[in-house]
Amino acid sequence: MEKIIKGKVYVLGDNIDTDQIIPAMHLVYKTDDPEESKLYGKYAMSGLPLDIAEKQPFIKGDAYISEYQIMVVGNNFGCGSSREHAPLALQKAGIKAVVAKDYARIFYRNSVDGGFLVPFESKEKIDSFFDTGDEAEIDLENAIIKNITKNKEYKLNSLGDVANIIEAGGLFNYAQKKGFIK
Repeated sequence: MEKIIKGKVYVLGDNIDTDQIIPAMHLVYKTDDPEESKLYGKYAMSGLPLDIAEKQPFIKGDAYISEYQIMVVGNNFGCGSSREHAPLALQKAGIKAVVAKDYARIFYRNSVDGGFLVPFESKEKIDSFFDTGDEAEIDLENAIIKNITKNKEYKLNSLGDVANIIEAGGLFNYAQKKGFIK
């Protein structure tokens, strides 16, 4: 796992659900086929309302990868269905970390268990302190996100024990590494 995640930020507000992250009609692609699984990246965030999607497109044109590497969002990110494809779609689109005030529990666990991305929780609601396109840097060891564009930094909650699972690449890899399963 990288110790520093740096890149452009995509900002959203509260209650972004899994249908907005990856609509159900796109849950048909094979996850174990490297070429076909790129489609999860292509359609990531394609369920956002048109006023948001047109104003700040997450994926441009026929691309599979977004120009953004970090998402800064509000409360209750990943609510809705329990589909594990939601954090996978963000990973395929190039997102390395999401910073939210809080998460829907199942989205958080799917992000960690699959080793898809780093789900940081912020100590305060910070989505209004970032604009889409700002450059940011997350120091994973010290749990700090810095808005490089605005020269401000914010403290995040420590990842705690889940950092070891994410670093191993997911729960199964972690269990194998620890000798819990063969």
